[in-house]
Amino acid sequence: MDTSGIPEGEQLYLFTGGTILTVDQAFSIAEAIAVQGNRIVAVGAEATVRDIVGEGATEIDLAGRTMLPGFVDAHTHVLTGSMVAALMEYVGMARFATAREVLDHLTDMASRAPEGKWILARNFDPAVQPDLAALTFAELDAVSTTHPVFVLNASGHIAYANSAAFAAAGIGEDVENPEGAEFVRDADGKLTGTMKNGVAYNQVLGKCDAAAGLNPVDALIDLLEGWRQVGLTTVSELGLGTLSHTPDDLTVLTQAAGTGKLETRIRAYPFYTLGADTWDAAGVRPGDGDALVRIAGYKLVADGSNQGFTGLQREPYLNTDNYGIAYMEPKVLAAEVVDRASKGWSLAIHGNGDAGIDNILDACDAIRDAGVEPGAVRVRIEHCSILHDEQITRMKDLGVSASFLIGHVHYWGIAMRDTVFGAQKASLLDRCRSVETAGIGFTLHSDFMVTDPNPLHMIEMAVTRRTWKEPDYVLAPEERISVESAIRAVTSEAAWQLSSEHEVGSLEVGKYADFIILDKDPRAVPPDQIKDITVLETWMNGNQVYSRSDRRPSTS
Repeated sequence: MDTSGIPEGEQLYLFTGGTILTVDQAFSIAEAIAVQGNRIVAVGAEATVRDIVGEGATEIDLAGRTMLPGFVDAHTHVLTGSMVAALMEYVGMARFATAREVLDHLTDMASRAPEGKWILARNFDPAVQPDLAALTFAELDAVSTTHPVFVLNASGHIAYANSAAFAAAGIGEDVENPEGAEFVRDADGKLTGTMKNGVAYNQVLGKCDAAAGLNPVDALIDLLEGWRQVGLTTVSELGLGTLSHTPDDLTVLTQAAGTGKLETRIRAYPFYTLGADTWDAAGVRPGDGDALVRIAGYKLVADGSNQGFTGLQREPYLNTDNYGIAYMEPKVLAAEVVDRASKGWSLAIHGNGDAGIDNILDACDAIRDAGVEPGAVRVRIEHCSILHDEQITRMKDLGVSASFLIGHVHYWGIAMRDTVFGAQKASLLDRCRSVETAGIGFTLHSDFMVTDPNPLHMIEMAVTRRTWKEPDYVLAPEERISVESAIRAVTSEAAWQLSSEHEVGSLEVGKYADFIILDKDPRAVPPDQIKDITVLETWMNGNQVYSRSDRRPSTS
């Protein structure tokens, strides 16, 4: 075989002695892989690869371990997420079981805080932390009347604040609801302290100066350094512009890349609330950037959160007359997607409720009517939570893919069954197997900060569909998928959705040498133990960027 394509002078590694899951189209298993510089130069049978690389390679014995492409999370919020994680106290389900425990903790925080300091917390969710349907002025004013208190719901679509926070923001009873958002009021028309949609709650949070001394570049780099421990080599920013509320968010990404410390690829999506004209005027175009940081598409939002009762539904939520919220009216949504698609933008459109997804699919029909095939601009439905059979048929016809927040099944499955929808509709949640059977591509994502970005756990969730509150309960067992399919959903399929399949997502010649080494093969352990597999090493661009043993790999 011709070896003339292998350059001289760059570090050459030869990996053998383990299971190499290439996740190519055939899901091939290789005996050896060779990496030179930042690229994969040979993959296949050991004898063949040795013949290609010749002498001089540094040989690394996998010692029975398993190599996979680096994991790809197609839907995260790394910019706002890194700042929020640095500023806000985590009060979610993994720490506190009830709302009362959360309030007690916030009260303790306030008692120890300097006068006037904001009390900031995140990931509270009444759907899984019972006792209260929401946090209102009544509860949060009891925490403090002098400290502004702000609590972000785990969904990211709802927030709660006390009277002091509203006062600090200059928001009174005369405040008007922004389009597609709500300052919730009680039966007497009085504000309650609950806010729906970021365009509402950012009016409060934006008055908090806690972030003034925090460097967003450092916060981003620190966050992603931790994510390499779970094997992530490519991530995404699905809300570019929501940190600074300007296109300057892109500058944070490019500055991070310029430090030389960014060792995770980022694919970013400008957020619709700034307005398409604002992004166009800033000169931001699809494909801008390089292999490290790149603009991958445009993000729109059709509705809210199902567990937050703001996802737009065909029928009311269980035992209510509430249908949720259309964050974008159907005509506005259709006009936006046609405009962006006609200018070559790939589209990621948030849709949780079945009526919200109807609106997205209608907008995709409008794209086709305008002369652009939705599949050609890689329209993907984010979360794609509640799907009916006829919607799956429409998705297939339109060439639309799905990106599932699989943590909805695991963490909120019981709430969906008992509180949000009822058992019948809850069985339509995250229909991985059904879309796969229909021939529709799909991915699994964390939507950080809604859930933690742990791809091995996401694989397990999709394979088992077991629930957190009732570990023996399997939500819609017919929607379970194979381990191989789940691996594709966090590698090659995710790379495709991010328009990066030509460079990452599988271990093939010519692609970047982004890969991970695991202590066990995910296909060979009991399904409920996949999350317990250890990421031993993470490599990106041909360099080891994480080692569990904090050392360079042993060679032979």
